[in-house]
Amino acid sequence: MINTKIALIAVCLLYFMLWMPLGQYDFLIDNWMKIGTYAVPFLLLSFFSARPSTTSPNFFNTQFISLLLLVAYILHQYEEHWVDLYGNYYSFFTATNGLLKTIINVKNNDVILLTREAIFVINTSLVWLVGTLAIWRSSSHLFPTLAMAGMTLVNAVTHILAGVLSQSYNPGLLTAVILFIPLTLTYFNAVLKTINLARIQIISAIGWAVVGHMIMVGGLFAANWFALFPEYVYFGLLILWSVVPAFLFQNSDPLSRQEG
Repeated sequence: MINTKIALIAVCLLYFMLWMPLGQYDFLIDNWMKIGTYAVPFLLLSFFSARPSTTSPNFFNTQFISLLLLVAYILHQYEEHWVDLYGNYYSFFTATNGLLKTIINVKNNDVILLTREAIFVINTSLVWLVGTLAIWRSSSHLFPTLAMAGMTLVNAVTHILAGVLSQSYNPGLLTAVILFIPLTLTYFNAVLKTINLARIQIISAIGWAVVGHMIMVGGLFAANWFALFPEYVYFGLLILWSVVPAFLFQNSDPLSRQEG
């Protein structure tokens, strides 16, 4: 119980520092993806140095899968928001705003629907926060990890569909194909073979991720095009939806309890 409280305090402190950064907001908005990339070796070091020597990392270890999903997504964010396959910097911002303006038939270059602030909050809530909750809850709660896998799979599908429809590359497509698809499908298959009644949880996780993407896009239009509410309300919705997995299927056992 003490360790759980300490972990909760640590998570709250981490995201308070991230979203209320005491004068460093502009720096974080422009460089969050770089910070994530540099954090990957430390995440791996923390896991492999802290795990018992008798426990091998595999697809039946929920904490390992949670970490692996978060690391894979951070690498995806590198391609999306830092340097893409063609060496372009920050190309997702330009490409996505162009797509959104095409959807609503707006040719004004001054219109920006997907702001850098929105990109920052979307990725640090629906990805980093969800991944953090999955790692934290992995010893006793399966669903946050399934939700992280669902978010990863749904995001991969959106990249692939966009690539097929446009018949061109989009920032993040490469990692979506070579990392997201095999990782999530292998993990879901392992869960289905190991956990009783896992199908409903997997369907729910994918459903949660689909709704998350709907909030992501719909809220963006509502806040920055139709001006139905301020953008910070949109950010609050993203954060609230990100913590939902921590409260669903709380009695479900992680795969790590079923090893052996």
